Amino acid sequence: MENKLKSNLVFPDLSYKIIGAAFKVFNTLGWGLSEKHYQKALAKELENVGLRFEREVYFPLSYSGSKIGSYFADFVVEKSVIIELKIVSKLGYANVNQVLSYLKSSGVKLGILIYFTKDGIKYRRVLNSNV
Repeated sequence: MENKLKSNLVFPDLSYKIIGAAFKVFNTLGWGLSEKHYQKALAKELENVGLRFEREVYFPLSYSGSKIGSYFADFVVEKSVIIELKIVSKLGYANVNQVLSYLKSSGVKLGILIYFTKDGIKYRRVLNSNV
């Protein structure tokens, strides 16, 4: 049954490495830092586990061929997964919608919203069903 569940997931091994890196960052640094500090530490940990990534990736938003806005995702890992970091006590609809907007604008299949709380790391996988 476990293999069947794993086969239905999008990028399960890559997701596991990304989330593991986030847990390592939190376990090392603890709670109470700014988002930028967690971003820098996560970048270092992604390097340590051998993942290729880009930081603060720009995605334009267009309508009828005209640019109407832009997005900046915290990370794109292996050109396959968008990561957005947050420092919040719990996720809200706006946070998930933000990641979904990044996915739609970029054409990327999977986003992982990682939030650092006083109780530890929480995360949500967000799937772009249009890809």
